[in-house]
Amino acid sequence: MSGNKITIVGAGNVGATTAHIAASRRIGEIALLDIVKGLAEGKALDMAHAGPVQRYDGTIVGTTDWSKAEGSGIVVITSGLARKPGMSRDDLLAKNVQIVKEVSEKVAKFCPDSIVIVVSNPLDAMVYAAAKVTGFAKNRILGMAGALDAARFSHFVAEELGVSSEDVRGILMGGHGDDMVPLPRFTSVAGIPVTELLDGETIARLIERTRKGGIEIVDLLGSSAYYAPAAGVVKMAEAIVADSKAIMPCSAYCDREYDVGGYFVGVPVMLGKRGVERVVELKLEADERAEFDRSLEHVKQLAAKVDKLL
Repeated sequence: MSGNKITIVGAGNVGATTAHIAASRRIGEIALLDIVKGLAEGKALDMAHAGPVQRYDGTIVGTTDWSKAEGSGIVVITSGLARKPGMSRDDLLAKNVQIVKEVSEKVAKFCPDSIVIVVSNPLDAMVYAAAKVTGFAKNRILGMAGALDAARFSHFVAEELGVSSEDVRGILMGGHGDDMVPLPRFTSVAGIPVTELLDGETIARLIERTRKGGIEIVDLLGSSAYYAPAAGVVKMAEAIVADSKAIMPCSAYCDREYDVGGYFVGVPVMLGKRGVERVVELKLEADERAEFDRSLEHVKQLAAKVDKLL
């Protein structure tokens, strides 16, 4: 995968962890960018020093200079305020819209050919904002949420069953929030539907814990999660860089798909060198469709607020 360049905007917990995982996975050249002088530079230097120990080479540059991002094939936006205890993702909307707007303007100027992965919350609304500001083709703007939420669901299922988490493939849809829609009918353990292995009451409990997975960590840490979100970003970036056509859930633009009508929302997609190469349309049952529609309505409400703030 050498010869690729990824810029990660924001050298906080999520951004720095993303850079470190990406370096250890040898994805390519990495630029870690932050507005705070010395923050990205120091963390990038520290990561470079870890290279001989962890057996990775390549360039990791920390900077405040957007010109160092030129030529990036992927830009990851982690900038923005993180949640604190008692906060919902929606509470971050107004301030993070302005931050993502400023970053997106820079992305459009310095990285006009890049694929953008947004991590900032509230996720689906921030992807919508980045798409409007950059003006990029919709397949080149996507949000990291499904990879994270599916991983949380998969972990809880594996823990409940006492099996390897590598055997669990979770699928979710909808917005990245308390109304996300884990789909047990499409979630499997070594190819076996989880509905064949767990009773309905247990599955409902695991779904609820998945929905509250982010705030559970916020309440424990005092701030948002970062190891799993960073791992989710890198998983998506690897699929794009390698053009692997991997299928995973993420926040992607849907119009006719699922009758969404022109919004970014969590759906299973195929990722490749052009970004979102296909939205995978599942045949949802009535109750699944109703949950998805409720979650989508919340996403639409947030998008309407974004329109007023931009």
